[in-house]
Amino acid sequence: MKIAFFSTQPYDKEYFDRYNKAHDITFFVDALNAQTVNLAEGAQAVCAFVNDELNAAVIHSLSQLGIKIIAQRCAGFNNVDIGAARENNIAVVRVPAYSPHAVAEHALALIMTLNRKTHKAYNRVREGNFSLDRLTGFDLFGKTVGVIGTGKIGECFAQIMLGLGCNVLAFDLIANRDLEAEGVEYLSLMEVLEKSDIISLHCPLNEQTKHLINSTTIGGMKDGAMLINTSRGALIDTRAVITALKKGKLGYLGMDVYEQEEKLFFHDHSENIIEDDIILRLLSFSNVLITSHQGFLTQEALTQIALVTLENISDFEAGKKLKNAV
Repeated sequence: MKIAFFSTQPYDKEYFDRYNKAHDITFFVDALNAQTVNLAEGAQAVCAFVNDELNAAVIHSLSQLGIKIIAQRCAGFNNVDIGAARENNIAVVRVPAYSPHAVAEHALALIMTLNRKTHKAYNRVREGNFSLDRLTGFDLFGKTVGVIGTGKIGECFAQIMLGLGCNVLAFDLIANRDLEAEGVEYLSLMEVLEKSDIISLHCPLNEQTKHLINSTTIGGMKDGAMLINTSRGALIDTRAVITALKKGKLGYLGMDVYEQEEKLFFHDHSENIIEDDIILRLLSFSNVLITSHQGFLTQEALTQIALVTLENISDFEAGKKLKNAV
């Protein structure tokens, strides 16, 4: 099958070329949107990532070009108009669990870096400054950690924090009985926010969860709490978070995702003037740490993403049941 592959990064090409045995893939650096959709002409499938725009208009254009399947090489699909895909008879598949450990471990990395300020210590020592002033952190042992969303990634994260000796609280629509047996306590969202020293978001983005973290929910948090987001940027009302940081209500913020990331992430802007005033304001805080959607970026995850995506497309071509259909 001919595949038009959008938003290509060097690691995408490396891993898909390594494992592709059956398909003809054309790699495009461009993101998929209304301006680039015609690049898919001649293909039967498109392979898309989190910031590609698959709205109703784009999907209609894909249908006109003869596209039969949209293969998301990620777990999320909030960027795809599923109703429009059904109307145009285009299948949508995803990679639901490429490596939950990768993202969960990255959430821990954000916590540890913010807490123990290893990024600042690294820069100081490189400059010959061996002072320990203003590098004081806190023991994670015994702290209360709130996990919002206990799917595969949230489950892995909760188990990591239990292993560090933390008290783990969780909120989800359906409680994970295995986690409960390990000592995780399920409470309402506001109860989790009120009692947690650290809050980590691991839920999908939808109409119910958009801006889940807002001025009201932040108001219910402990003063000086740490907030971590490795899920989707729009779970957080960024302006409300900035206000909370300015007032000292939030003590730390770690983000691997950002609501307007499609204009910034995955590209080198070091020689350009960044016009996004919101992210520039975030970067001005010493207690904020931002990484550019790298939580998934491990060898194991990239291998699974390639293998499962290619299998999804092969199953569709062979007329098999799509086990990862959206």
